[in-house]
Amino acid sequence: MSTRLAKGGRLIDRTAACEFTFNGKRLKGYKGDTLASALLANDQMLLGRSFKYHRPRGLVASGAEEPNALVNMGQGGRFEPNQRTTTTELFDGLTATSQNHWPSLEFDVGVVNNYAARFLPAGFYYKTFIHPRFAWKHIFEPIVRQSAGLGKVPKDRDADRYEHAYAFCDLLIVGGGIAGLQAALTAAQAGKRVWLLEQTAHWGGRAPVDGVQIDGAPADVWVKTTVEALAKMDNVTLRLRCMAAGSYDHGYVLADEKVADHTPGDGRPRHRLWRIRAGQVVTATGAIERPLSFAGNDVPGVMLASAVRDYVVNHAVAPGDRTVVVTNNDDAYRTAIALKEAGLEVPVILDARAQVTGELPARARALGIRIEAGKAIAKVKGGKRVTGVAICAHAGQGAVLEEIACDAVAMSGGWSPVVHLWSHCGGKLNWDEAQAHFAPDPTRPPLNHDGSAMVVTAGSASGKLMAADVLADAAAAVGGTASAAASAPSEQPLEPVWIMPQGAPPALRAKMWLDYQNDVKVSDVHLAAREGYTSVEHTKRYTTLGMATDQGKLSNINGLAVLADSLSATVPQVGTTTFRPPYTPVPFGALAGESRAEIFQPVRESPIHGWHMANGAYMEPVGLWRRPYCFPRPGETHEQAVHREVVNTRANVGLLDASTLGKIIVKGPDAGKFLDMLYTNVMSNLGIGKCRYGLMCNEQGFLSDDGVVARIDEDTWLCHTTSGGADRIHAWMEDWLQCEWWDWQVYTANVTEQFAQIAVVGPNARKVLERLGGMDVSKEALPFMQWADGILGGFRVRAYRISFSGELSYEIAVPASEGRAFWDALLAAGAEFGMMPYGTECLHILRAEKGFIMIGDETDGTVIPQDLNLGWAISKKKADYLGKRGQERTYLASPDRWKLVGLETLDGSVIQDGAYAPAPGFNANGQRNVQGRVTSTYYSPTLKRGIAMGLVKGGLTRLGEVIEMTKLDGTTQQVKIVDPVFYDKEGEKQNV
Repeated sequence: MSTRLAKGGRLIDRTAACEFTFNGKRLKGYKGDTLASALLANDQMLLGRSFKYHRPRGLVASGAEEPNALVNMGQGGRFEPNQRTTTTELFDGLTATSQNHWPSLEFDVGVVNNYAARFLPAGFYYKTFIHPRFAWKHIFEPIVRQSAGLGKVPKDRDADRYEHAYAFCDLLIVGGGIAGLQAALTAAQAGKRVWLLEQTAHWGGRAPVDGVQIDGAPADVWVKTTVEALAKMDNVTLRLRCMAAGSYDHGYVLADEKVADHTPGDGRPRHRLWRIRAGQVVTATGAIERPLSFAGNDVPGVMLASAVRDYVVNHAVAPGDRTVVVTNNDDAYRTAIALKEAGLEVPVILDARAQVTGELPARARALGIRIEAGKAIAKVKGGKRVTGVAICAHAGQGAVLEEIACDAVAMSGGWSPVVHLWSHCGGKLNWDEAQAHFAPDPTRPPLNHDGSAMVVTAGSASGKLMAADVLADAAAAVGGTASAAASAPSEQPLEPVWIMPQGAPPALRAKMWLDYQNDVKVSDVHLAAREGYTSVEHTKRYTTLGMATDQGKLSNINGLAVLADSLSATVPQVGTTTFRPPYTPVPFGALAGESRAEIFQPVRESPIHGWHMANGAYMEPVGLWRRPYCFPRPGETHEQAVHREVVNTRANVGLLDASTLGKIIVKGPDAGKFLDMLYTNVMSNLGIGKCRYGLMCNEQGFLSDDGVVARIDEDTWLCHTTSGGADRIHAWMEDWLQCEWWDWQVYTANVTEQFAQIAVVGPNARKVLERLGGMDVSKEALPFMQWADGILGGFRVRAYRISFSGELSYEIAVPASEGRAFWDALLAAGAEFGMMPYGTECLHILRAEKGFIMIGDETDGTVIPQDLNLGWAISKKKADYLGKRGQERTYLASPDRWKLVGLETLDGSVIQDGAYAPAPGFNANGQRNVQGRVTSTYYSPTLKRGIAMGLVKGGLTRLGEVIEMTKLDGTTQQVKIVDPVFYDKEGEKQNV
């Protein structure tokens, strides 16, 4: 049985006891334990069930590579599924429950899948769920959905908070083992700004556990001295419990720091997500021990030899009283020695190598440990825990030579460098035949733009597995020489072992596990190879090898080797799968940071929002903004208020808060060329001080946004967008610049919130501005579709002569901090001219009277500019623009497309929203054919009748024709097709 040892435990504090619960049982551990070590100390060997076959699962590892021991942790607002016990620090009051079973961990009915395993091989769902076809919806899909996923979905709002933070450094070192510490010390002494991250709560990595000596003393001493020296340096930042999740281009690293995971409720953020920019990244991430593939290697109690050693040395926990060690390399002998020195029994070390010599085997023999060379495990005995092993010759087919009783098995198949961060941004790998692992190729690193290495590796992450080599490689990685000398027993070469015994028959291969969580066996990979899945990526998806939450950290190399053997190929020929961020899971809360609840998508308010609220504005959402719909007076309905605002703006002067309109600066030597590609018309030849209306389409040719573009200077343009489109269009610009036209010299900035923009609209608009005094706003000084900088009423302004109403109009931009004061000044100056503020509904009616389109009303993602009679805004001189080729497709160029028209009812009433124009006949689905639809419909106070715009087949070729439109009550009304410009068609009013 597993138990706590009376002595030892370098990381635990026996004076600080912690109580916790697992599946309702109250258990005890110590500060410094992980949840995994505390569970082992309480003889909780069974921790979960596998995903597919629901086989009993226990601990395999002691770190982030653990595939089995995932639990639901916490309660209520602190409940979180799929927490690795091996990386969860124990704290007093921790609660955890096992997952993926029913009704209980000990008795799980899902284990029936295990007994039907021969009928559920890899890829069985591809073959069985397709027939009969009708069964998918009502039988197969419900079963798949019920079976999918691990753990339970949290139901309560997360009670913790999370932070985002940013950092910049010359050198970012990931990994706080002796390699990371040596690299940090060397670089810091050279004057570099260094950040050092370690994902666990302790410095030093494996060296203190493995008995490494540095400068003649235990590694612990050197680690402590080095950390103290680094902590005193102003140019060094140290972060424990901080996991580098992903490495990206340009030295960008995302790191997840566990700030208060182990101290919940103390007021600190639970996690802090770091966005780090580094001149260079050094990955000193160490190596992961590989399991061995033998029958029954998933029985609880079968563990990595290094994990067994960790639990014994770090936490004084013995996974078993009698532990059999099975290996193909010398490192596992350290575990046997550690067990023996802790007073535990090691009945035998089974070494697959035919000859066993060297310092470590000699030490094991001196301790009286039996060593069997050329031997292997034929199978592990036991169900929910190990009870014994059957021994066979490794070179044979599994004939049992001897059976030994034991309650734990420590296995070691060699070590694989952690190359994930190196590979995330393009670093290439070489196959090391001697060590049987992939290691970074230093001649093919991820590169910076200047050709220098963006990421380098250090120590075991480079494939250097001996302590002396680790320190030397770490110092060399940062351009220095190691300041310390390490010593450890020499090791003999390993012998690659991918299945044990090497001639295992099918019956044994069907019980050898590669991916513990997803239940992928050696026989599954063999099956995939037989069925033609010769690509490693195809085999991965067919078998789900490496697709569990540990992302193949233990299973990948063994799986690749088994596939290579099945294909009679070498491992390098088969290659590797793609490593993708994150290295280990990052909580959704950490990714979201403070963007939750009220500030998940903060409501945006213009600089004049306070005035609107104080003056009774009725607000409506426009994207993330809140804008005044209208300004009702006491006793007025909203409709009456809107009509009053329209009439006053046409007759006197209105004031509109247009601050929410998108404002994007596009600047640079290639800005004109860039805008010519973005807009359907030409922007590069726009004169300085002038404005031009433009349309944007997506690649398919559909209209995406519109707005006025102003030329500011020789290489600067200001693009106005719709209120809801500013962020989207800015992201669209950056997408093209970063992904397609990355070599164009263009800079963009979304300055929407930096400026207040106020429209002064109506026949008296110029009089109001002249009353304010300052710049010349006459027709001659500031003609229509031009802009000018100046002073109005003492305010710095940029005045645009543009109009969305058809009236004399100025849109005036001022710094956001001056927006409210300028609004107040306009109201005071305009009082004698009948000035009234107006809202968005008035704005919509004004534009509809003029036949101006509105993105989102006249467009729905299927409309092109030509449908809206906007062919005049499409350049016939340009060779290309976004959407041009899409619009040339037969369907979009068809003359049968619906076109924009004006619509009027014969009796002057208002056409209902959503109305369609029926056409004779029915389609194949039995639905009535249609020939058009309404896009915008209003009552016009100016014209005193209903007006509408719509898309109708044939468009303006049908002027004067009467058609029928549907009504909500099922009847129809007669509607005449008219010109879409209802008011001042010649544009005389806006040009005065």
